Amino acid sequence: MSEKILFLTGKLAIKQLQQILEKMQPEFSYKIHQLGLKVAGLMTVEMIERRLKDTFNADRILVPGRCRGDLAKLSKKLGLPVERGPKELKDLPLFFGKQAHKIDLSQYKLKIFAEIVDAPHISVEEIVKRAYYYQSQGANVIDIGCLPETAFPQLEEIIKTLKTEGFCVSIDSIVTDDLLRGGKAGADYMLSLTNDSVWVADEVASIPILIPAKHGDLQSLNKAINHLQQQKRDFIVDPILDPIHFGFTTSIVRYHQFRQQHPEIEMMLGVGNITELTHADTGGMNALLMGICSELNINHILTTQVSQHAVCAIKETDLARRIMFAAKENNTLPKHINSGLMSLHETAPFPYQLDEIKDFAANVKDPSFRIQVSSEGIHIYNRDGLNTAINPFDLYPKLKLENDGGHSFYLGVELARAQIAYQLGKRFTQDEALLWGCAANDNETTIDLHTFKSMT
Repeated sequence: MSEKILFLTGKLAIKQLQQILEKMQPEFSYKIHQLGLKVAGLMTVEMIERRLKDTFNADRILVPGRCRGDLAKLSKKLGLPVERGPKELKDLPLFFGKQAHKIDLSQYKLKIFAEIVDAPHISVEEIVKRAYYYQSQGANVIDIGCLPETAFPQLEEIIKTLKTEGFCVSIDSIVTDDLLRGGKAGADYMLSLTNDSVWVADEVASIPILIPAKHGDLQSLNKAINHLQQQKRDFIVDPILDPIHFGFTTSIVRYHQFRQQHPEIEMMLGVGNITELTHADTGGMNALLMGICSELNINHILTTQVSQHAVCAIKETDLARRIMFAAKENNTLPKHINSGLMSLHETAPFPYQLDEIKDFAANVKDPSFRIQVSSEGIHIYNRDGLNTAINPFDLYPKLKLENDGGHSFYLGVELARAQIAYQLGKRFTQDEALLWGCAANDNETTIDLHTFKSMT
């Protein structure tokens, strides 16, 4: 016996909801019930409690995505699950597809080493503060970046303090004295040793990361690898990723060659030479680099957040590694898993087109403005009619708002968001901030007109 779902909605959405469900040909049965309000987005839990007199023998209830209130409390009162659907009706097919194929993003295999660069010039307190921030973004190991020919008297104190705080720590230097001091202070990892400096690993317990003695020479790693294998020591190899036009493609080939030669040896990829030294948005770079790591079974990366355009690098790699892990485990492409790395564009930016928006506008009988965006432009409508433009300034003379400063300000904000969404191909939802994925802070700015007017 199939599941029966009760869809609660408003008067204006009934026709469209019915059409979408009919086209979906769902495996479940359903009942559509409108609660006596025009706009489904204004529905609240309190309203449902007052107006819903019959659950029509449903197994669960689906309410509009913008429904406000405690659904858990409502579920308990009604004795069956109550869930929010998508914010846009056009997303119902995708919503039910996601429900059927939920992918777990809690798992990953790759460890993120987040480097605190120029550490000799930073206080212990600031190092700890930055370590907690990097950890909150997804870092597994805090990498302490040393500087050549630069005194580092607080090195031991930094490592011991971080270890006391519970961090996993690596010491990063080409100077053997720094590596020895860091290892003896309790560092978990050492970056980077060559065949000439592998002896440092014999002096401390830290796990060494090996690099070629001569740049690009994989053969120079063999003696160091053999030494550590004979000692039955854990180690990681980093063949070194080069910047674009300075050996990038060759270095990718080098990683592939090393993996072919050593299928079981742990590897590291240092991504900063790409993300820091390429002036392009880093979300796509990190997605691609994590895809390379996934294919080559590279389980450690070293990343930095130095350049202003790369300030989300750790957060991006954290999400990217989870997406790639999930895609690999489910033997699928890394698409339709999570949209957090799609900052500028979206897969379905315009759920409604002009003909549908005209139909919505024809049914509006009140003075409140609705704003929507389609591939044909920005649309604003109320009982007085529908206006469409590409430039929001072209709309102002038609809205008759000269004596309503608060309303003008509100519509100005919303139309500016709508213009950005139209230009970039992003999803616009009135009264909600545009979503920028990993490229923005997690907190959204949402406010309705009634709230705004009470503030002015």
